[in-house]
Amino acid sequence: MKATSVSAVGRLTKSDYQALAQFRYQLRRFLRFSEDVTRKQGITPLQYLLLLQIRGFPGREWATVGELAERLQAKQHGVVSLISRCEAAGLVRRSAGRSDRRRVEVTLTRKGEGHLERLARIHRAELRSLQNAFFVPQATGFLSAKQGARAPGKRIARVGKRPVPSSSERSARHGL
Repeated sequence: MKATSVSAVGRLTKSDYQALAQFRYQLRRFLRFSEDVTRKQGITPLQYLLLLQIRGFPGREWATVGELAERLQAKQHGVVSLISRCEAAGLVRRSAGRSDRRRVEVTLTRKGEGHLERLARIHRAELRSLQNAFFVPQATGFLSAKQGARAPGKRIARVGKRPVPSSSERSARHGL
C-alpha cells in the first residue's frame, strides 16, 4: 500500500491520536497476554507464532522457510535459526520438498501440535473476550475511504467468522 502524507487526508486531531493510542494499547495488551501465556506453557512467543503459521498455512499442513519468513515478517536467516531451535525442542521437522528437493518443507511434530492446540485454545478464548472491545479506531484523519480502509469502528477480530488480518496487513492498512 502506498503511504499517504498527513496533508493528503487532513490534520490529525487530538481524538485521532487518542483513538490510535487506544488501538495500540489494546493490541499491545493482547500481545503481552500472548507472550506471558506462551512462556507459561514452556515455549517462546516466537516458537508459538512459528507453530501457528505452519498449522495455519492456507491449503496445506506445511510451509517453506521463505513462506514462514513472510508470515512472521522476519528475515529468512532468522527464521532458519528459529526453525533449528524448534527442531531441537522436538516441535517441528524439516524435510526436502516433495516437488522441488531444493525447497525445505517445515511441518509440526506431535509435540508441536500439542503445544499449539493448548495455546490456540487459550488465544481463541482471549480473542472472544475482546470481541466487543477491540476496534479499529474511530478516526477521520488517518483512515480515509480513498485508502480502502474499513469503515471506522469495525471490529478486526471476529473469531470464527473471518480470518484476522496479519499484523503487517493491519499495520500497512492503518499506516502504523
